[in-house]
Amino acid sequence: MAAGLASKWSLVGRSLLGGLNNNLSSLLGTSNGITCSHSLSLQQRTFIQMRTVLKVVDNSGAKKVMCIQALKGKKGARLGDTIIASVKEAHPNGKVKKGKVVYGVVVRAAMQRGRCDGSEVKFDDNAVVLVDKQGQPIGTRVFGPVPHELRKKKHVKILTLAGHIA
Repeated sequence: MAAGLASKWSLVGRSLLGGLNNNLSSLLGTSNGITCSHSLSLQQRTFIQMRTVLKVVDNSGAKKVMCIQALKGKKGARLGDTIIASVKEAHPNGKVKKGKVVYGVVVRAAMQRGRCDGSEVKFDDNAVVLVDKQGQPIGTRVFGPVPHELRKKKHVKILTLAGHIA
């Protein structure tokens, strides 16, 4: 068990510290905090692509949707892009039922995006607001923060429904 733990930690330590000489005592002692704090940065943060499950942050009745396709022929969707999704979980008496194919606008993405002023915006989860074919939101409320980049993508109605603009 200790040998397996040592080999696991040494691989993580080498990838983080650039191949420095790491033994088990130094990894468990000092750099343990480093490997834990960088565990999220080791995960691959990618686009919203096919089969990505997203949280629905409006009161349309859906809880979770799965992305079927990112529109405009792109490989994936980012903040403000429109996707086609299938409803996987829904409230029993909502406007949208389970299995329905809907359009959605990505309002939160775990992939970071640079802004004009040099800062970057990144969220903890992937979230979407359901819209109709014309781009008008199905729900009447939007929960949680939404980025102001939606204004450039002509989703002003979502910004007016949102409680907090990041």
